Amino acid sequence: MMTSQRNNYHQTAPHVFKALYALEQTQAAFSLETSLRELVKVRASQLNGCALCLDMHGAEALNHGESARRLLAPGAWEDAPFFSERERAALLWTDSLTLLAERHAPDAVYEQVAAQFDQGEIAELTLAIATINAWNRFGVGFAMQPTK
Repeated sequence: MMTSQRNNYHQTAPHVFKALYALEQTQAAFSLETSLRELVKVRASQLNGCALCLDMHGAEALNHGESARRLLAPGAWEDAPFFSERERAALLWTDSLTLLAERHAPDAVYEQVAAQFDQGEIAELTLAIATINAWNRFGVGFAMQPTK
């Protein structure tokens, strides 16, 4: 059921929006591939049920050359054959950190991530996941919807 937007925080608290946006902007300098970051944003937004972010980052991923087929599959990434081991590790880390209360980011998961990413990349990946989760909380919490 669609609810009307509860709070336009861009207007009511622009300093909050600027803080979130600054986190987003830091990612432009990351060594992580843009396609990987967008895939992570789509997956976290699926888990969090953020329609606004799914729409936005799905479109961004398509603009960066991602295929529609792969964009439809992050919800079944463990079984879909068209994700690399690196992408699978990023999606596993996304699931673990997004569902932190349930998953707790165990050592076995971290070891799988560390097999595909160096320590600096893991820090970047973690910030990318934390940032999209923050955006999702604003999007879902304030009932923000994509434009038609």
